[in-house]
Amino acid sequence: KKISKKFDSQVTIIQNKTNRGFAGGVNDGINYALDKGAEFVALFNNDARDDNKWLAELLAPMLEDEHIGITAGKLLHWDGKKIDSTGDFYSSWLLAFPRGRDELAADKYLEPEYIFGATGGASLYRTSMLRQIGLFDEDFFAYYEDVDISFRAQLSGWKAYYNPKALAYHRIGATSSKMPGFDAYHTVKNVPLIWIKNLPLGLWWPRVPKFYITYILMLASISRKGNFGSVVRGTMVLWLLIPKKLLERRKIMGLKQVTSQYLVSIFYPDLPPDRHKLRKLRANVMFWKQA
Repeated sequence: KKISKKFDSQVTIIQNKTNRGFAGGVNDGINYALDKGAEFVALFNNDARDDNKWLAELLAPMLEDEHIGITAGKLLHWDGKKIDSTGDFYSSWLLAFPRGRDELAADKYLEPEYIFGATGGASLYRTSMLRQIGLFDEDFFAYYEDVDISFRAQLSGWKAYYNPKALAYHRIGATSSKMPGFDAYHTVKNVPLIWIKNLPLGLWWPRVPKFYITYILMLASISRKGNFGSVVRGTMVLWLLIPKKLLERRKIMGLKQVTSQYLVSIFYPDLPPDRHKLRKLRANVMFWKQA
């Protein structure tokens, strides 16, 4: 797309010859910023828009606290009536979710606070943190790569912060909706990779067994919606990636600066709020009641 002449001298376009997904695309931009010596780098989706104070409000907490490596704002639906995300959260059931998704925007999540992580669609990152923990994992391609980098940041002692004054608006699914099966394939592949890479071994029980119960149910649900092929392909690629991720895990754990108890304290303590069918099923299954 053409850039307005007003901003032409301030914009550098990096054109990739192949589609490297969200993770690969933003990594190119981040590497450019690192080469230029930037202290911070902002990510902003092509299907989003901001208000005129969005970036300043994301930056403000980082200038006050050097331990904050990631900041998130209040990301709303395009019309501003409902919430898209007020930060990424990670459940003790090893499922990630955007807090507040589809809730009415008025009078909710009004206080600034520490959170688990930020959605990559509209967020700010400290480059000294990225130099330490690495950039986005390009094997994720798209979906949950922001949760993965937030997890790595938390493990290394960095904090994520939510500032509700940083407002932006997102047209959800504007890109992925044009590619049938795209989100199903990457969801199947990426959801387990998060904990395979980042969850300390001492926290695997009883969380991993519970995860696999929900994961199998998730695969069945996705398959029933006509995405069986995506489930098969995603599962195959997942298993091919596991050896590589276990090697990466060794490096990640080598950078670990926090206790497992701290991680448990920042996990959402239950199933994600929007998992209504799983909650209903759990209420009727004795194993889950005991777990």
